[in-house]
Amino acid sequence: MTSMPFPEAPIPDTFAEEAGRKLLTGQVEFLKGVVAMDGMPPADRLEVCFAGRSNVGKSSLINALTGRKAIARTSNTPGRTQEINYFTVGESHYLVDLPGYGFAKAPVPVVEKWQRLLKAYLSGRATLRRAFVLVDMRHGVKDVDHEIMKLLDQSAVTFQVVLTKADKMGAAEQTRTLSQVRAALTKHPAAYPEIVVTSSDKGTGIPTLRAIIAGLT
Repeated sequence: MTSMPFPEAPIPDTFAEEAGRKLLTGQVEFLKGVVAMDGMPPADRLEVCFAGRSNVGKSSLINALTGRKAIARTSNTPGRTQEINYFTVGESHYLVDLPGYGFAKAPVPVVEKWQRLLKAYLSGRATLRRAFVLVDMRHGVKDVDHEIMKLLDQSAVTFQVVLTKADKMGAAEQTRTLSQVRAALTKHPAAYPEIVVTSSDKGTGIPTLRAIIAGLT
């Protein structure tokens, strides 16, 4: 019997779950928004980044992970996040919120500037341990998602897909989306071989994602 490709990440044990909770809900603060590589903070700690289509729920997920209501700003307007936002997690980690991609309501030159900054960040940040690519579970992997995944492949940055808004659909629909996502990920050598299914509203998958982040070295 062959194992399913890209299974859902396992539920963490009690120790791993508590380690993740302590890390992510402890001292977390917004550090700065970066618009150019020379504005990056010192690469003196492990960092993880969050990428996703505009309005996929990145800010809501970061708020849920950290147990805050508004540490990351949320907006119904696609493309609001126009810079790389850094958050300190204690003295050991950075959480990095990348600009939303696709359908951004911004002038073409601005979008191109974001893209250049994103490429420079992904290829030039030695302390980046994992990128979490957020995909709306209602829609699955789209062409714009493949674009960011290809960029991560080229940059040799391991990425893990995090499906968001799982509470918005039933079990049968979730199964169909998971099949589509698994098929899409077979095209990307940098894809981490586990998927995390989340709901920021319901808390689904949040302990698992916290434990994954806390377990990175």
